Amino acid sequence: MDYYVHESSYIDEDVQIGEGTKIWHFCHIQSGARIGRNCTLGQNVNISNRVKIGDRCKIQNNVSVYEGVELEDGVFCGPSMVFTNDLTPRAEYPKGSAGYKRTLVRSGATIGANATIVCNHELGKYCTIAAGAVVTTDVQNHALMAGVPARQIGWVCECGQVLDEELCCPDCERKYVLTENEGMRLINGV
Repeated sequence: MDYYVHESSYIDEDVQIGEGTKIWHFCHIQSGARIGRNCTLGQNVNISNRVKIGDRCKIQNNVSVYEGVELEDGVFCGPSMVFTNDLTPRAEYPKGSAGYKRTLVRSGATIGANATIVCNHELGKYCTIAAGAVVTTDVQNHALMAGVPARQIGWVCECGQVLDEELCCPDCERKYVLTENEGMRLINGV
């Protein structure tokens, strides 16, 4: 094996796990899941059937990535954050996988501890969802979202730092501009 799985974790049949990935204590990876290279899954992580996870993702302790959720490369899921996959759940009227709604988390996005992502939305590239926020809408690339329900309170750089009023990063000095067609666009930097 070119990846690590702690002995307390369960890996079902028909699972793909990329090189360099580490799966820690008490995790369950369900049938049909695809996990990329160099990912880290903390303690007590559940990856449901047919979930796709890109390369270099970090999923912290106590996170369940439910069927219908897809994480692109470099996504960070903070401890105990929550994904949903059904907008109208009822214990007595289960819909099954045909009724699950899709959630797409784009490359480089960060979701803070205890945040909730309501299904049927897209989180843009390099967006940041603050700890405890409840996302009920699509999120733009580089948007900083906070609150219940989550509202945009600023912009963030690809490196994760909050941008200043001129849309410049105080850490790495990348400079951005807002455009009508592209949204946030890098105009200088690495």
